[in-house]
Amino acid sequence: MPETDSAKPYQYRGDLAETALPEMLFTIYMHRVPGVIEARQGEILKRVFVRDGAVIHASSSDLDDSLGSFLRQEGRLTEVQFANTMKARETSDKRYGEVLIQEDVLTPAELYEAIQDQIRSIVWSLFGWNEGEVTFSIGAFEETNIIRIHLPLRQVILEGIKRAPDAKALVARLGRKETVFQPTWSPETLIEAALNREELELLRMVDGDRSLYELCTKGPHSPAENARLLYAFFILRLIRRADGSSGVLKIKFRPE
Repeated sequence: MPETDSAKPYQYRGDLAETALPEMLFTIYMHRVPGVIEARQGEILKRVFVRDGAVIHASSSDLDDSLGSFLRQEGRLTEVQFANTMKARETSDKRYGEVLIQEDVLTPAELYEAIQDQIRSIVWSLFGWNEGEVTFSIGAFEETNIIRIHLPLRQVILEGIKRAPDAKALVARLGRKETVFQPTWSPETLIEAALNREELELLRMVDGDRSLYELCTKGPHSPAENARLLYAFFILRLIRRADGSSGVLKIKFRPE
């Protein structure tokens, strides 16, 4: 990333219409600096807090991402429980999670697990955004009154690409169907990415001879799923194009 004038905060902006989110995240991962990623689409603002190469928290202004809405969508709250707890929340100065415990809807352990799942859901939702502005503000941030998780960014990138509702635009960035890839991984990077058996099987098929088409059609999953994984491997620098390209990371962050 480019450096800014010392009088300016270290803040960078990227456009999702130009640069895919996984590529931005890998650049942030490579720098291993703490900071806050802010993704804005219209009136919706989602924040992802990173430190030491991992996501530790996320928040969203979208009401559909709120804890109550998330639990109702996941079937962890009935409509009656949702209505009653929301009504209790309106007449209380307590946070919604406290109300859930007070009303004996969830135990503290269940609430802790639910909030962690809610945070993950906010992170995964960003991989469905094909447009919007992303800002990364470098520096320490306030960590009081938040529930912390620990999601290594390599795993976030892999899982996010797998969960993306429409990965065609991402996969198109790999190259042509005759493009050939070479392996560049090391055991350490595989462990951090936490590949499962079938993902590892596909990665091992990358040998410097097989084309993108062959890998997609002969891999352990459907062609579309194989293509998603290959794009993730490419971003994570587990593979590179045989012509020498190491990745698609041509980030255009603009300093404030």
